[in-house]
Amino acid sequence: MKIPATIVTGFLGAGKTTLIRHLLQNAGDRRIALIINEFGDLGVDGGILKGCGIESCSDDDVVELSNGCICCTVADDFVPTMQALLARETPPDHIVIETSGLALPQPLVRAFAWPDLKTRVTVDGVVTVLDGPAVAAGTFAADIAAVDRQRAADDGLDHETPLSELYADQVACADMIVVNKIDLMGDPAPLIARLRGEARAGVQVVPAEMGALPAEVLLGRGQGAEDDLAARHEIHHHHHHHDDDDDDHDHDHHHEHGHDAFESFVVETAEIADPAAFAARISDVVRRHGILRLKGFASVAGKPMRLTVQAVGPRVDHYFDRPLNGDARGVRLVVIGQAGLDRAAIAADLQASPIPA
Repeated sequence: MKIPATIVTGFLGAGKTTLIRHLLQNAGDRRIALIINEFGDLGVDGGILKGCGIESCSDDDVVELSNGCICCTVADDFVPTMQALLARETPPDHIVIETSGLALPQPLVRAFAWPDLKTRVTVDGVVTVLDGPAVAAGTFAADIAAVDRQRAADDGLDHETPLSELYADQVACADMIVVNKIDLMGDPAPLIARLRGEARAGVQVVPAEMGALPAEVLLGRGQGAEDDLAARHEIHHHHHHHDDDDDDHDHDHHHEHGHDAFESFVVETAEIADPAAFAARISDVVRRHGILRLKGFASVAGKPMRLTVQAVGPRVDHYFDRPLNGDARGVRLVVIGQAGLDRAAIAADLQASPIPA
């Protein structure tokens, strides 16, 4: 089985490091390795994440790349780092890659098609973190001067990309767009609606405060982005430049936000007759109710095997995984979304059609 990798991209100051630290603190028993794209003399993000007392991520699991923009040094730095992680006696359960703030995500995704990586690791998803107030104001990054200083500091950068083009590339490559710092905005709804129009069909746009998103929303997306590059178009192919990320210095890291902005609940119903029809119904329910994730199990009339069902946005995967044995027949689904979901309506919409006599 391939090891999943999540790419976290976004401009300097958007909140990538904060999102990753929150993810690590809430990752359960997953063993996560981090690759952090640093450059220059100070490994700020690595220093924040190393030694922070998160049991699921030891200091040995944090690898810093300090030789310039990750998308400009794929062959020299990124691929050897990945090979070393995969060669460990106990490989990680999941790899999280934090790009520098001006990295182009597409070249990094393409690297997963390299022969040494393709059979062992896959891009579970590309998460683009945006500074909500800055993007709403049309500046993309809160501190443009800091971005320019980072560009000047990276001698290895081989692309000089206008911020508007880089922003467009980060949005085009995303499987999920996180609109961060909504606590510093008025009404984020217009920006969220605009981003949904800019992004590819099926890309989720999620508001966040302090990068606080459940691990179940960020991980396990199963996108296989390296096999879907044609849809993740680039405005340019060889512009380049970089900054480092962002500790959300204007925020208090001792806040605990976010989990009350999301909810999950269980829907149980009778067994189903047609897996394909049930998957189509789930996709429709996910679209209409704005559900982020849905996962669970079902029994199918006349079948001895358990059906596994997983939805990431409107994309639904379903497959028979093992005999039911003594498991109760029926459907049990966990629904995950932003707080305020209409639970009764969702449960009603997911009710299985009667089994034909």
